[in-house]
Amino acid sequence: MMEDNRVRFTVAPEQQGTRLDSFLSQQMESLTRSMLQQMIADGYVQVNGKKAAKSAKLKAGDQVDCELPPPKEAAPIAQNIPLDIYYEDSDLLVVNKPKGMVVHPAPGNYEGTLVNALLYHCRDSLSGIGGQLRPGIVHRIDKDTSGLLVVAKNDIAHRGLSEQLAVHSMTRVYQAVVYGRIPQDEGTVDAPIGRSERDRKKMAVTQKNAKQAVTGYRVLGRYRGFTHLELRLKTGRTHQIRVHMASIGHPVAGDPVYGPHAVIRKLGGQCLHAGVLGFVHPVSGEYLEFCAPLPGYFTDFLQKLQREE
Repeated sequence: MMEDNRVRFTVAPEQQGTRLDSFLSQQMESLTRSMLQQMIADGYVQVNGKKAAKSAKLKAGDQVDCELPPPKEAAPIAQNIPLDIYYEDSDLLVVNKPKGMVVHPAPGNYEGTLVNALLYHCRDSLSGIGGQLRPGIVHRIDKDTSGLLVVAKNDIAHRGLSEQLAVHSMTRVYQAVVYGRIPQDEGTVDAPIGRSERDRKKMAVTQKNAKQAVTGYRVLGRYRGFTHLELRLKTGRTHQIRVHMASIGHPVAGDPVYGPHAVIRKLGGQCLHAGVLGFVHPVSGEYLEFCAPLPGYFTDFLQKLQREE
């Protein structure tokens, strides 16, 4: 019996006493014995609801459940995609990612990503710590968030930058337009973020399996029904700004996931820009800081709000 990527077998009387790996090799002829043994070791196989060793002897009537592991992704290809590079040396580069570009290959987006462009630009000079799908990637921003990212060209730079991220010493300043008029000129959202229990594809402010998350904000402008903010990340959780602002009743304009159902479609996603990035160079020890101006979609929206105000 097969359901999604799971398959169940029942041990027949004549198969009693058969080793688990031998039994599976008889049932799943398309997989090699070594592959099946690795699946057993990795916990993809259960006998009567419990993990078992590859040498376990089966009994008649035993239920053997096997979850087929996800296929290994092919290595991303190099693509000649223009990059907006703000800084580059032999250890790292800083790039301004446009709105709509995915950072690294993932289901549904295997080409046209920042990684595909980096592989063409840097050739073999990218850190391997992130694995073959994320070479050089130290941190990410969402597909529909524009702004600055630092990329590591070697493992020394990658480790040094990752350490700064871990202790929250990097300078990361965003700008966003959010729904509603925020009355106070500045504030802080200090609320843990974890996977949403209602929708596992989303993040949420929660106490269960969550990590500390802190976002500071300052009002740059108020308009009819909207507020223009500067936001500083003191931690770096998935969707942090989007989740935090939604949690206080001011979701990011254009956000199709955490915003209202009547999303502003002409924005093409959340109105969020990673404008300032600062860090200590992991090799030279010099502090570097970069500023990317607001992209056109963002300034156009601000001008529209100003006219309406």
